Amino acid sequence: MKIIFIGCVESSLKFLEATYHNTNAEIIGIVTKTQSTFNSDHISLADFAKENNIDWIDYKTNDEMEGWISQKEPDLIYCFGWSHILPISILGIPKYGAIGYHPALLPANRGRHPIIWALVLGLETTGSTFFCLTEEADAGDILNQQIVTIKKNDDARTLYNRLLTVGENQVVELTNAYLGNTIQSINQDDKTANTWRKRTKKDGLIDWRMTTDSILRLVRALTKPYVGAHAVYQENDYIIWKAETVNSDLTKIKNIEPGKVIETSGQTFTVKTGDTLIKITEHEWSTIPQVGEYL
Repeated sequence: MKIIFIGCVESSLKFLEATYHNTNAEIIGIVTKTQSTFNSDHISLADFAKENNIDWIDYKTNDEMEGWISQKEPDLIYCFGWSHILPISILGIPKYGAIGYHPALLPANRGRHPIIWALVLGLETTGSTFFCLTEEADAGDILNQQIVTIKKNDDARTLYNRLLTVGENQVVELTNAYLGNTIQSINQDDKTANTWRKRTKKDGLIDWRMTTDSILRLVRALTKPYVGAHAVYQENDYIIWKAETVNSDLTKIKNIEPGKVIETSGQTFTVKTGDTLIKITEHEWSTIPQVGEYL
């Protein structure tokens, strides 16, 4: 089984390593990006390719990639962690098609930023899904899918790590199924599908009129390896990486407006939200706001 591997993020590397070290498939080529301003979790696969003497290219255009892949005559393409939809001309090259990955329970929650949206929306479960790539994003037949529980205090990093662990096992199972000619697929029901939109900078802006729980979900969803939630102070944006709830007597703060700084301690500060108080514990504020100021 000859596989071309395409990817340029953290999950790409983890799934590549699992396939290479734990199956008998042959990785005959790797397509990656040595640099990317698009993916906050960008990782080039070039070092892995060099260390293991695997031919590779630094992606520039689909036309270049198509020609290079065609010459390799792969049986299968694995495309994990790639921000471009592969054209039909590339999807049709390998004997068994091309396989993608989406960290959600397809057909639910297709589209962009699945880990972030799952945390922002407070979902209790998500999924790890390998599926056939088609011209429509995230719509192909499901080949391997696992339910993944979202824990109460999960953030982007902890959920990402759990998905990676599950996905590493899945990609080995999937590859072995192809090797053993036992692969099975399930059609997606488009009637039960929804598609999450692309998030923009304003989606990461903290509005202190939000509830504390909503703000905490936003902070957790956007923490590393992502770009971080942000708040405005003196007309500048500042990133917040971590925050926590503050136990307080609600009768003493019911007349305080959202966004007011209530307390500071070292590099931490406490702010009134739409319903309670929240402590900002890890951030990139250059100057800590003073008690009585408003954010």
